[in-house]
Amino acid sequence: MNPLRILLLLLLTTIFPADSFAQITYVTREVRLKDGTNLRLRMPLGYRIAPAMEGMRRLRFLAKSPDGRLFATDMFDKSDNSKGTVYLFEGWDERNKAFKSRKIFASGLRNPNQVAFYSEGGRHYIYIAETHRLTRYLYTSGDTVLRGTPQHLASFPDYGLSYKYGGWHLTRSIAFNKGKVYVSVGSSCNACIEKENIRASIIEMNPDGSGQQVFATGLRNSVGIRWANGNLWTTGMGRDLIGPDKPEDLFHIVERGKFYGWPFYFQYRGKVYPDLALMDSAVKYKAKVPLRPSPVKTGFQAHVAPLGFDYFSGFRDPLLRNRFLVALHGSTSVWRQRGNALVLVNEQGRYFPFIDGFLEGKTESGRKGRPCDVLMNDDHSFFFTDDHKGVLYYVWKE
Repeated sequence: MNPLRILLLLLLTTIFPADSFAQITYVTREVRLKDGTNLRLRMPLGYRIAPAMEGMRRLRFLAKSPDGRLFATDMFDKSDNSKGTVYLFEGWDERNKAFKSRKIFASGLRNPNQVAFYSEGGRHYIYIAETHRLTRYLYTSGDTVLRGTPQHLASFPDYGLSYKYGGWHLTRSIAFNKGKVYVSVGSSCNACIEKENIRASIIEMNPDGSGQQVFATGLRNSVGIRWANGNLWTTGMGRDLIGPDKPEDLFHIVERGKFYGWPFYFQYRGKVYPDLALMDSAVKYKAKVPLRPSPVKTGFQAHVAPLGFDYFSGFRDPLLRNRFLVALHGSTSVWRQRGNALVLVNEQGRYFPFIDGFLEGKTESGRKGRPCDVLMNDDHSFFFTDDHKGVLYYVWKE
């Protein structure tokens, strides 16, 4: 073989390892929604996609109950923060790959980003994370509506958070591990020195809300949190207004007691830099600046807005098995053409396209979906949500 050809092959192998997108054959699947929207979605060969339920508003995070039923939150819209809903999907139709019905399990909620289920002492609970509080209710298998009196577990700062007043980071997310509850609380601003320690952090507490403490800090807006392989993982959105290409949005492990950068540092091209404006503010207000954190392995493009994700333990297809799928919600500045996709993150922290095609062109009229959350269903399928068109999608491996 020509020595130059050998060198080229070696170089390509270094740049694109065997599990990278360079080795994936992509196909286009056409999807037509009931509102007339036509999508041409690109995904790996052998995968199929179908709308499992349509007609919601801002469909957010998914959860399975102890009796195996699928729930999802809906944050309604940005004009009214008090009409949030929890849906229960019922009557799976295997032939059409869709649910036959959805029921309103709970309503009148304030920005419910996520519900989650937890069992202890022979009892099941459903936890509801709203902007201002975390509550739980007793849950019995077969329940079709929220019952009983809520147990108030935690309160969160919520001043100035109405969308119409330009508020920041309204969502709260939940994870469980080894008898503890973890809740992410975003910052109150784009970049500032906070008044409350609970801001821009993940907090830990007992299942009944007692023993609350800060688990990790410097996390501007960790919308997605989940335990996998003994570690707490999170997505993180970097600050705005320092350029179209920085800082990177992040996906990484969170460790107890660690500081992850915001507001004093940001990550760009795998390196961590000081945010000079905030360093000046720290001097002015005599704020203590933590030591510079280490960079994390997975840095996405700026402004892709990573949200929910899942770890595909034991999935049948080696492409996804024991790897992450992350929902990239997409930039609010559509002209950047970033995000609006699902990406696969491998063991080395590198990421590759898995499903894209939700954005056509550079205007809002060409946006046909904004992926929000991902949930593995079984060893050959998963669900994901779109809070732009209000669609629950089902994806399966043939």
